[in-house]
Amino acid sequence: MLREDLKNEFNSLVPGQTTEQGATRRTALKVALGVGYAATAMPIMAQTAIKTSSEGLKTGETSYDVGGFKVPAYFAAPEGKTNLPVVLVVQEIFGVHEYIADTCRRFAKAGYLAIAPELYARQGDPTKYGEIAKLIAEVVNKVPDAQVMGDLDGAVKWAGANGGNVDKVAITGFCWGGRITWLYAGQGPVKAGVAWYGRVVGTPNDLMPKNPIDLAASMKAPVLGLYGEKDGGIPLDTLDKMKAALAAGNAASKAAQFVVYPDAPHAFHADYRPSYRKEAAEDGFKRCLEWFKANGVA
Repeated sequence: MLREDLKNEFNSLVPGQTTEQGATRRTALKVALGVGYAATAMPIMAQTAIKTSSEGLKTGETSYDVGGFKVPAYFAAPEGKTNLPVVLVVQEIFGVHEYIADTCRRFAKAGYLAIAPELYARQGDPTKYGEIAKLIAEVVNKVPDAQVMGDLDGAVKWAGANGGNVDKVAITGFCWGGRITWLYAGQGPVKAGVAWYGRVVGTPNDLMPKNPIDLAASMKAPVLGLYGEKDGGIPLDTLDKMKAALAAGNAASKAAQFVVYPDAPHAFHADYRPSYRKEAAEDGFKRCLEWFKANGVA
């Protein structure tokens, strides 16, 4: 059964859309390099998808070791510069494909070393799935939170060895990555987080023993939550519960803020999908950069 928040990935695609039964080897390679789209997330709105140039940037694929496993990642940074502020960019359910890579380049244009690790690489290859339900059931729902936290720690270490300043680290993520953003800001070495429509409540299980609301009173870094009023998978009353839990917490918890965009659906930042809302997406990204700066990242 799909979680309510992940059901919105269906709704943010064209109703009735069919996809390939599997990605070709060429598509898989392109997605691994961050220059293609996952089979389950074809560029059905390619005419509006933002394409950020790599000019002036150093970009590409990398990997780093965590417990003997090479975690693949896409990175982007201003060319020839060091001691850069770092932003961890956490994927949607579709993995690190062109949209996430482009988002990394946008942060690099703003002066950041951005890195997007493929956080369920151990569980499976999203490029091999043509059905969202199977991708969620067979890969996404099998990813332990503890594994993700460790892989993000590894990304921070990689950044520190490749021109990044580990004293100035932020995290941001979308949908699945929005929830992860809350969790990592609750325990990881970051100064700020921006969660885009990430679930904050839920039923715990062995792989996901805690939800963001369980960490709300003891956050390590303040989070800006960006949500859509018309997000059917994240009811506004769950945000109210999260706000109350944060307000009863420590200084970082109390510093959290929320923006709810009127009439915006789930995945309003995903510029390659019908769910994209240009005004909300642009305002959210502007607020994201301002949030990082205000909290000592930039």
